[in-house]
Amino acid sequence: MSTLDRWIEAVCAELGVDRTAINERLILDLARDAAHQVDRPAAPVTAFIAGIAVGSGERLSEVTDRLTALIENWEDPASERG
Repeated sequence: MSTLDRWIEAVCAELGVDRTAINERLILDLARDAAHQVDRPAAPVTAFIAGIAVGSGERLSEVTDRLTALIENWEDPASERG
């Protein structure tokens, strides 16, 4: 068991979250994409917002698919001002 696995187990236990509801690969991929294609601070914020959506009843796979599509098509309006 990796450090990440042990951390996820501890966090889930602390917050009473079902460990089987966690798909760290989807979350890590989403965070990586946000960090590399939007901005580094976008990674944790995007993951947090995705968590809120999932907590509101959305399916994690659907949330990550939608956000990944948004990230892939992201063009920062501020960078176009030159």
